Amino acid sequence: MVAPRAAGRKAVDLWCTYPQGARSRDNRPGPGEVVRLPAVRAGDVVVESWGEGPLVYLVHGWGGWRGQLGAFVGPLVAAGHRVVAFDAPGHGDADPGMLGEDRGTLMELMEAFEVVGCELGPAAGVVAHSLGTTSAAHVIHEGFAAEKLVLVAPNGSFVDLVARFAGALGLRDRTADVLRGALEDATGHRLADFDIAPLGVDGAMPDTLVVHDRRDRQVAHAEGAAIATAWPNARLVSTDGLGHERILADPTVVAAAVAHVTGAPLA
Repeated sequence: MVAPRAAGRKAVDLWCTYPQGARSRDNRPGPGEVVRLPAVRAGDVVVESWGEGPLVYLVHGWGGWRGQLGAFVGPLVAAGHRVVAFDAPGHGDADPGMLGEDRGTLMELMEAFEVVGCELGPAAGVVAHSLGTTSAAHVIHEGFAAEKLVLVAPNGSFVDLVARFAGALGLRDRTADVLRGALEDATGHRLADFDIAPLGVDGAMPDTLVVHDRRDRQVAHAEGAAIATAWPNARLVSTDGLGHERILADPTVVAAAVAHVTGAPLA
């Protein structure tokens, strides 16, 4: 009420702070080949790869890291693929990004994928989780070549996401307006520009599998269902009880993702 601009700046700081705890979940089958690539704005991106063959990229979400998607590595390598996972600035083993320790922006996640993709080349498939789905979908929409796409627990409307964030903090309208304005100024885009659903309504995105849990408490199942409905070449697989994180290690989910990427029928 007294200082909406100061409160708005604090809200922006909170928005840009990563959640902690992702490093406790490491599903990798073993160490791969690790290299570091310079990020666009600051620090290095850490890239780990396994196997040989057509490339499949694993893209973590906000506050996540490459080890969370490690359950996909073994089956994809066995299917004849080279699997590449990476840590964006501020995540996992990567260096801090432009905002320093434990803080960052969606733009840095998107740029990390662009850096890795530019270095290693087009994708036979991309498997992305949570906010990583936003990163992957937009990079592909802007021209990065990918034959197949798997979106696990994808984000929906960014306007709604910011509104829920503001509501959780109890922000009044003037402070919420400062938050929205600062985010749009920092990215050079309207919040709605980051929504996934509009990207594939014309069928131009790769064939897509959307996987979402009905009891996901971080991103509502309806968000994934809306994307699958909006894209003519997407289909939805719904799980029940895996939540937002455990879904990444579920054997049935992994099998469905690998079958989609490889074109193989499910057993």
